Amino acid sequence: MRHGKKFNHLSRRKGHRNALLTNQAKSLLQHKRIFTTVAKAKALRKFVEPIITKCKTDTTHSRRIVFSYFQDKEPVKLLFNEIIHTIGDRPGGYTRIIKTGNRLGDNAETCMIELVDYNTTYNPKKSSATTQGKSKTRRGKNKPKATDVQVSTDGNEEERTKDAVEAQTEPIIVTEEPAIHTEAEPSLETETETTHGVESKLA
Repeated sequence: MRHGKKFNHLSRRKGHRNALLTNQAKSLLQHKRIFTTVAKAKALRKFVEPIITKCKTDTTHSRRIVFSYFQDKEPVKLLFNEIIHTIGDRPGGYTRIIKTGNRLGDNAETCMIELVDYNTTYNPKKSSATTQGKSKTRRGKNKPKATDVQVSTDGNEEERTKDAVEAQTEPIIVTEEPAIHTEAEPSLETETETTHGVESKLA
């Protein structure tokens, strides 16, 4: 029975469980992807995601709190200097769990847990969007175009907008150059015909 059991103890005491999650979190931050069982991955997700959220505010206080979980400076530097710049704009859900089947020895359900923004297979457009400087929003409305004519109660407003559109689209005048006619030079055949005609008249 699960009387008062609010989280998975993973069949370990408190010290052993904390050490396990700390080591797995260090490996996840360093390699961006690890393979483990589904139960450990779900426990690791609850452990590491609040730490990443704490890194969004880069202050001495937040650095000390993150250091209290790891007791190591390397993951703290990695979080505040590299990882938070890649996944800091995400409002949660920093990790993804992908199931990989069952283990041969004990038939345990295994999976792969990874940081979401470091996978280029599932989100290949992430890098291109960030390089172009376009920020994606979940909700948005289409802005009206400049060429749209807005109808208002005032009749003059509609005429002004039409005049502005016509002024922007000026007609392109194409001027054709006059064709230059050149007299064709007489060919050799015409010259021989004329000479034969003159000789026949003289004869």
